[in-house]
Amino acid sequence: MNTITVNGNTVEWNEGMTVRDVLTVMNYTFRMLVIKVNGSIVKKENWETFNVPEGADVSVIHLMSGG
Repeated sequence: MNTITVNGNTVEWNEGMTVRDVLTVMNYTFRMLVIKVNGSIVKKENWETFNVPEGADVSVIHLMSGG
């Protein structure tokens, strides 16, 4: 089985998997997210097209707001 790591969890990886696919698999729906793949930030406008490579380390960071 080919895998990636998402926030420390092992997730099955599929050829052509995008950042958006990772968010769907992990059921992340929060709107204010920062995504890093192998230490590099992926801009939100690229989530649909950025291919996550096999074995990647993906960090999904939830931003909080308030006062």
